[in-house]
Amino acid sequence: MTSERKKRIQIVLLAAIVLAAGRAAYILYQRQAEKAEQAKRQAPPLNADYYVMPKKLHAYDLKSAKELTQQPVWAKEGYRYTYYPYDRAKHRSDFSHEAGLLLPIERLEIKDVVTDVSPGSRDQRQVMAVFEKDGKSYSFPIGSVKGGNYQIYSDEMLYIQDPHELYKHWPAEVWQSIEKHEVKAGMNEIQADFAIGMGVPQRSDDPSVKTVQYPNGGNPLTITYRNGKAAEIKAGSSAAMDHFKIGDFSFAGPCSST
Repeated sequence: MTSERKKRIQIVLLAAIVLAAGRAAYILYQRQAEKAEQAKRQAPPLNADYYVMPKKLHAYDLKSAKELTQQPVWAKEGYRYTYYPYDRAKHRSDFSHEAGLLLPIERLEIKDVVTDVSPGSRDQRQVMAVFEKDGKSYSFPIGSVKGGNYQIYSDEMLYIQDPHELYKHWPAEVWQSIEKHEVKAGMNEIQADFAIGMGVPQRSDDPSVKTVQYPNGGNPLTITYRNGKAAEIKAGSSAAMDHFKIGDFSFAGPCSST
């Protein structure tokens, strides 16, 4: 075999090797691209609710708490916070008579923030938000003061931005159900809270399943969420919430139901 022929064979072999390597690389690339596309199709869409960051007032005394009067506010948890008749002339809340509970995302115009007597305590006073409803004045506690030290928890109780704007990405039919105080299958827990108020979650061993009981203003509902969506909605007793009393001054501050 001549040297020239050997060179030709070597060139052909080299070309074959290069071609095979290129084909292998192309096949590998195709497989990786297919896997990435499949993973992209299977990945759930990002939940826009996670990116909602409501503004907070960060009130630390009576003066800063009065900034609640600068804009409308909305109750974060309906059927949880008790309000009382308020005598504007005497600057006193009638704690002996409960006037009602704030409704789910009820819109309020806070007229003033004052301190008032604290039932059962001589050295502590309540910080009260005063508002008007149906031509009458009412108040509800948003904090306390003792020895000049304030505890204001209005940020946990109230939105200072319109929830309709905060969650404007929700479909119109969801907002229609919320306005009617109705929960429908497929709604998430925040949407249900906006519709029927605060709930008390029950223990579950399955992280994908969550059962929550709602007092719902005297019409209790039990909702089972599966993978974050309402799957079962049942009317029934809310015995588990009979002890859950907010607004009676026996608690240090509100806690989140979600």
